[in-house]
Amino acid sequence: MATRIGYAAGAFDLFHVGHLNILRHAKEHCDYLIAGVVSDEMLRLTKGVDPVIPTLERAEIVRHVRYVDAVHIETVPDKIETWREVGFTHFFKGDDWRGTEKGRKLEREFAEVGVEVVYFPYTAHTSSTRLRTALELLGDTGAAVNG
Repeated sequence: MATRIGYAAGAFDLFHVGHLNILRHAKEHCDYLIAGVVSDEMLRLTKGVDPVIPTLERAEIVRHVRYVDAVHIETVPDKIETWREVGFTHFFKGDDWRGTEKGRKLEREFAEVGVEVVYFPYTAHTSSTRLRTALELLGDTGAAVNG
């Protein structure tokens, strides 16, 4: 039986239970799990956001999650290019991508190189975007109180 090498990519900024869930689920479905930490530059390019926690610190946090065997810092937006660099057999993603054009494109591209895309439940009640928004609101409140 071939070794199942999994890859789960994310910003992993403001690390929360949704991140932990995806890594835990991914590890349950592979022999060796590589977590892809999207670099600060790629986050700016692909999502237009500045991370709260810098790349190397996010990578260090993720590296110490017990489900993770290795960390790869993503510096290119193309997942096929990342696959060429890393060599995974399974790509794990939140199910918020399932059925979307981006998800279908990813599935087609990975099918051509023999990589299986596996979706896991997206933790809708907790996300880095929601945490970032809450922190901004707290900052605004603090400024109003202290200003």
